[in-house]
Amino acid sequence: MKTLISLSLAAAILSGCAAAGSQDPAASPGVATLDVRRAAAPAKALDAIAAAYLRLSLEIGTHEPGYIDAYYGPPELKKAAEAAPRDKPALLAATRALMAEADLAARRQSDPLAKRRAAFLRAQLRAAETRLMMMQGTRFAFADEAERLFGVRPRLKPLASYDAELAKIEALVPGEGALADRVEAWLDAFTIPKDRLQKAFDAAIARCRGRSMAHIPMPEGESFRLEFVTDKSWSGYNYYQGGYHSLIQVNTDLPIRLSRALDLGCHEGYPGHHLLNMKLEEKLVQERGWTEFSVYPLYSPQSLIAEGSANYGIDLAFPEGSKADTERDILMPIAGIAVPSDDRYWQVLKAIKRASGARLAIAQQYLDGEIDRATAVALTQKYLLVSPQRAEQSVAFTDQYRSYVINYGLGETMVRAWVERGRPNRDEMWRRMARIVSEPTLPSDLLAR
Repeated sequence: MKTLISLSLAAAILSGCAAAGSQDPAASPGVATLDVRRAAAPAKALDAIAAAYLRLSLEIGTHEPGYIDAYYGPPELKKAAEAAPRDKPALLAATRALMAEADLAARRQSDPLAKRRAAFLRAQLRAAETRLMMMQGTRFAFADEAERLFGVRPRLKPLASYDAELAKIEALVPGEGALADRVEAWLDAFTIPKDRLQKAFDAAIARCRGRSMAHIPMPEGESFRLEFVTDKSWSGYNYYQGGYHSLIQVNTDLPIRLSRALDLGCHEGYPGHHLLNMKLEEKLVQERGWTEFSVYPLYSPQSLIAEGSANYGIDLAFPEGSKADTERDILMPIAGIAVPSDDRYWQVLKAIKRASGARLAIAQQYLDGEIDRATAVALTQKYLLVSPQRAEQSVAFTDQYRSYVINYGLGETMVRAWVERGRPNRDEMWRRMARIVSEPTLPSDLLAR
């Protein structure tokens, strides 16, 4: 608060000096300088809040492994935060004080992008407050937790509303036994052999990159490293390293189906997480000096934008039938998978995706204590049409990340609605996507008209 009060006082003094001067302000040689100073004061206030937010985030990260998803600012700041972090009560008090400063700073901004910057900082701080409360034992209902952490309140459909999609899949994959077992066995024919994973993913990511690069310029020297790992609750992860470089990991605990190659290539790479983080670093950190974007707290509204744009990016890069064409003509031969004679494979995948919203309803019931873990696993098998092992992995993700699950489906829906509003042409759709990943975007920005 001390920095902000001092800046406000300075602005007031400058304003008084201008009023006491010449009766024709335009004739005074000092007026232009005073106007510049008045304009600079709110920006400096935001810079001070950003610096405090950066240190605060790094200190919170010392209390919870995985809280910081990415940091590429000065190493000495991270070392200092780790060497002498405040305890959780002190951090909570500091977060609330900084939120008040952000509220005041937001009202003093005149530039629209600066206003969005202030709003972004305020929303990130509210999420930090919530996570600190959770670290100290506070528990929120699923919808409340999601809204406080990720900036949007999910409205969930009842599980029964997905039964119609299951009926469509039943017709596509007829036979005896449970539908989930039949679908799993049928999809096994589209598994990428382990010795062909590298080539298949290299080819998929190259095509994701090429289609994205045709519309969104990449920083010079950008790169990523691909690794295959085990013993994770997720299927893929992007660890952004800074300097326009990412480590992309793919989990091989369970057999990897062909559909995951382009999905993960786009989601973790282009135009997904790798591209988003690069553009934030390039446009906001490097060009504007907005240091708050050099840290990415996982439990924050930033994640809804990240996961939503990454999921939507798959359809943006591969619209209509081009994804199936790429898989059929390029990836299946590389993976040694027999090319099907019809499009039933892709019909099944689309129907499974339409039923995937059931995951949120299951997570809500499970986390709110309405069902036990065994029931959550069973419902995941039924509605997501997966094996017991894949269902266990899905529920393990919910155990670890809780309401984070809303960011995928709900985030995709919100990004899609904003990008495709008014039925723009494809060039405009890519321009809108570039704005999302290059600006201080909040979920509320996607709802604004």
